[in-house]
Amino acid sequence: MPPRRRATPARTHRNDAAQLADRLQAAGYTKRDIARIINRDPSLVSQFYTKNKGAAFVPALTQVLAAIQSAGITDTTELAAIAAGHITRRTTAAGTKARVRTRALLITPTGTGSGRVAAQAIASGSARLRPLIAEAAHQGLRLAFTVRLARTGYVHASGSRTDSPGIRRDVVQRTDHTEERSYGSAATGGFDAADFARRVDQSGGDVTTAIHEWLVDTGRIHPGAHITHLEIRTWRPR
Repeated sequence: MPPRRRATPARTHRNDAAQLADRLQAAGYTKRDIARIINRDPSLVSQFYTKNKGAAFVPALTQVLAAIQSAGITDTTELAAIAAGHITRRTTAAGTKARVRTRALLITPTGTGSGRVAAQAIASGSARLRPLIAEAAHQGLRLAFTVRLARTGYVHASGSRTDSPGIRRDVVQRTDHTEERSYGSAATGGFDAADFARRVDQSGGDVTTAIHEWLVDTGRIHPGAHITHLEIRTWRPR
């Protein structure tokens, strides 16, 4: 006889963060929008419901909801700026600030660091790459990146010297009709991380948008092209 499975009691009461998220969704915002407003991954918003998380974001979400209902502010970038001033770190039982559990974005003493995101994170602005770029800017590092998108999204043909091929990975062609192309390297000097950090800030923390705008502005991709994968690499200039 197979062992009986212990029934899991249904959660009858949602925590404050989940209730605020419900109200924001009723106002027309998705979980992805909420994640962007609090500058976190969408999976965390889901955990408001499944793992009883989100207490640290209640003050921020309360202020955001008030801004929407009272002041008529609807832009997610403006709401993110409001939320930022009300997000505080959790504290441990000893009263110290709790560690933030995020995927490691390590920068070594030599300045070497990397981070890569795919479709789900791309759609939410590649938020987990923002700390890497910010820290690289703080340390005065250089930066390079690799993007993947549909071949038809690139302005220049594969192998064109105008489009920075031949760097690190050259051009990687995929069976799904996408290509990876790398921009910048230690050999060519790469880019100033501080410049890209400013671009990210100007895009409201959206790394995907900042990189996309740079590629469009420099004539490398078409405006309607959609980035599906993004990798950031850093190093210390000699």
